[in-house]
Amino acid sequence: MEARRDIFQAIADPTRRAILGLLALHAMTPGAIAENFDSSRQTISKHIQILTECELVKQEQKGREIYYHFNPIKMKEVSDWVDQYRKYWDKKFDSLEDYLAKIQKKKKNKR
Repeated sequence: MEARRDIFQAIADPTRRAILGLLALHAMTPGAIAENFDSSRQTISKHIQILTECELVKQEQKGREIYYHFNPIKMKEVSDWVDQYRKYWDKKFDSLEDYLAKIQKKKKNKR
């Protein structure tokens, strides 16, 4: 049994992030996606497969074509995870800003 793919490993790859960017604009076939890259169609298909396994993209059969769609719900999971660290760093930067303002005020008062 293959381990479930990690969503963060999936988005770590710049090609897969570019594919997500394309699909965020509109649904596309694998061939249409591949036209945007210098890689082989087989390589792009592998990237699409990884994104599909992570549920970052969904596929829809329309006639003989398969269209891939961006899945914003799954991407929200990534955003929510990152957001916890954003809040942490916002607090740290606010503290640093306060500290620097205090130092500058002391320097002005010494003059």
